[in-house]
Amino acid sequence: MTDAQQAYLTHQRHLVQLEREEERRLHLEVIQAMPLVKRVAKGYSWYPLQVTETGYGIGGRPSVTVVREGEESHQFRSGTSVNLFTTQPLANGPQRAGVIHYVKKNTMKIVLGGEDLPDWLQAGGVGVDLMFDERTYVEMDRALQQLEEVESGRIKTLRDVIMGTRPAEYRPVPPAAVAHLGHLNESQRQAIAHLLGADHVSLVHGPPGTGKTTTLVAAVGELLKTESRILFCTPSNSAADLVTIRLAEMGINVVRTGNISRVEEDVLRHTLDLQIADHPDTQQVKKLRQEAANIRRKAHKSKGRDKGLLFRDAGRLNNWARQLEDRTLDHVLDTAEVIVCTLIGAASSLLSKHEFRTCIIDEAAQALEPATWIPILKANRVVLAGDPFQLPPTVKNREAEKAGLTETLLEKCLSRGDTEIKVTKAPLPGTAGDLQHALLQVQYRMNRPIMGYSNDYFYRGQLEAADLVATRTLPGIPLTESVVFIDTAGTGFEEKLHPRFKSRYNDGELNILIEHLLDLRSAIPPEDPLPSVAIITPYREQVIQAEDRLEAEKRVSDFDLTINTVDGFQGRERDVVYLSLVRSNEKAEIGFLADYRRMNVALTRAKKYLIVIGDSATIGQDKFFAGFLNYVEQHGLYQTAWEYMR
Repeated sequence: MTDAQQAYLTHQRHLVQLEREEERRLHLEVIQAMPLVKRVAKGYSWYPLQVTETGYGIGGRPSVTVVREGEESHQFRSGTSVNLFTTQPLANGPQRAGVIHYVKKNTMKIVLGGEDLPDWLQAGGVGVDLMFDERTYVEMDRALQQLEEVESGRIKTLRDVIMGTRPAEYRPVPPAAVAHLGHLNESQRQAIAHLLGADHVSLVHGPPGTGKTTTLVAAVGELLKTESRILFCTPSNSAADLVTIRLAEMGINVVRTGNISRVEEDVLRHTLDLQIADHPDTQQVKKLRQEAANIRRKAHKSKGRDKGLLFRDAGRLNNWARQLEDRTLDHVLDTAEVIVCTLIGAASSLLSKHEFRTCIIDEAAQALEPATWIPILKANRVVLAGDPFQLPPTVKNREAEKAGLTETLLEKCLSRGDTEIKVTKAPLPGTAGDLQHALLQVQYRMNRPIMGYSNDYFYRGQLEAADLVATRTLPGIPLTESVVFIDTAGTGFEEKLHPRFKSRYNDGELNILIEHLLDLRSAIPPEDPLPSVAIITPYREQVIQAEDRLEAEKRVSDFDLTINTVDGFQGRERDVVYLSLVRSNEKAEIGFLADYRRMNVALTRAKKYLIVIGDSATIGQDKFFAGFLNYVEQHGLYQTAWEYMR
């Protein structure tokens, strides 16, 4: 390994440690310092809980399903580390660490550490706390350490190609080889040909609405003609679940390992847990585990030699169960065509014996680089797919953010072959053999005016709207007016800062938004179906204010209405999108509106009608927004808020 590679990996490990320490500090100083009542109110705890189901899962790990009352928002997600506890004063071992297998509405399934279920589960006073997730950082650091230490073999080759100290190799694949993929457009077929011809690294740049996942799923079908098994990873559980569904719809034998965000049947039946549960040997494994648990309970109450003999018998039964289960696991994983998991999930011991010719990483532009290396270590070739002009991964430590932790591996690889994508804080150490990439060029979401500004600003005009959507608009809305900017300058609608949550909101913008939505409602003929509508904004407090206001506004209650932050709405779309920018002040401060990637996401969610509400005097001094205002004047409808002040 070169000195530059060593310095680069040392730097990455330092950034991981900074982020780890920041998250630990936030957890200890902010969350754990709160009393239980406040943790519940803030969504960091569920209490009190009713235990509805208990059992044992893969590896004999005990699991518990709990239900809460109330509908408060919360911070719990699948894959999150938690602490199950009881407030019973005399309970034996009143806390148990675990990981959330899934959360659905007010139900949570937790896989616990240890061999047995706590004996206090049915005694009442049960709750669950959010915990700091150490494992994520351990696995990222371990992957970087492995990259430092490897001296030969496939991992060294892949590391050197990605880092640019060894040229990437590509074999031309003729168009005829992918011509049978008639359901794909030309740029999608070219991307698959590029992917098939890459010996080490393939990059797929997929702007909004261009069918990136559709392309990757089709690529899996082609790869399986010459490969027995593929690893498909995403940064989040929700993205992994969606990919699982898409692959299964293709008739591919897919196994979803790890925790899940959706518990619908179309995901559940492809999970490793359920496929193991359906295996004929599993009933025997369950009997053995239950018998071992019963013997351990007897052992705890026994004394002397009997105690030791009982623990020995329980251990033998567990070993027998483990051997049976390992055989079952191997069978399920060996016969799978695609294994789907998160990036961190790829570090699971379940996959420790498995290597893959190809690893596909979707949404790679939302993944921390150290996490991206985890599945790469299991493959001979990697496909990185995503869009560096949409939201980057979240980093909590300011020093780590400034030093480049938000810069993804996809971004760095793309920048080696594309001068428009610049990474400056932590570029890859080598420059050998610029990496080739495929750009998906046809988008199927937005009409032409909605697509236009992002296309010009971020994608150098290379995108085109598919014929199906290019001129699509709402009835009664001219195509030339399908992008609207409503200017609040001069109205006195200034932003406000919530004193407790320190998030900004602008109730004046919501007044205008509601008036526009009412006009839209009255313009739609009764016999026509209502369009789907989203209200998005960069600020969490504006979301809360909008939810309260729209819930009280019965005249628009029949709309299919979604309200969310821009970050929370990434990857989604609606017929009509309202974007409330919030910022309005005399200093022309725009805060994180200056993250243009967030704005790119916001401006590319609407299919037929985009309405942006903001203060031109505040945002217009910024180059991105000045360009957008000019674009609307030329290609859309520029209005003033005075038109809606009734």
